[in-house]
Amino acid sequence: MGKLSDTLAERLESGANALAAFAGSLSDAEWNTKVPKDGRTVGVVVHHVASVYPIEIQLAQTLASGKPVTGVDWNGIHQMNAGHAREHAAAGRKATLDLLAQNSAAAAAAVRALSDEELRAGGTISLYGDAPLTCQFMLEDHAVRHSYHHLARIRAAVGR
Repeated sequence: MGKLSDTLAERLESGANALAAFAGSLSDAEWNTKVPKDGRTVGVVVHHVASVYPIEIQLAQTLASGKPVTGVDWNGIHQMNAGHAREHAAAGRKATLDLLAQNSAAAAAAVRALSDEELRAGGTISLYGDAPLTCQFMLEDHAVRHSYHHLARIRAAVGR
């Protein structure tokens, strides 16, 4: 396996671990705080990050095989996220953190399984106006970045 895949997997794990550590330190009130400009509670956002790793990895693997990502757009993502928020409005902390650990570990293993050639492979991505992008870009912009992005917003929401 390529060194780059190890680096990407380590970054993914670091972000997931930081999110888990911070989320695990929250009070019940903080866990239930709504994230400004988002509307979801902190707990739902953590559950969201945990639950989308498999989807993010599947999209990256599609690109790794040289196939395009089709039928994915921001409207669909927003609808999926809204449905997730309704379905998991009462997301429990232990179950959510367990899901985050399980899915981030599986995602990191999937990233480590990619060769440098697969990371460089790509195709058009409907989410980005059919721009031709690489598997590495998709991983960095989604599975790797996702926990860091939401952790920053959660920290701001709870003021620490």
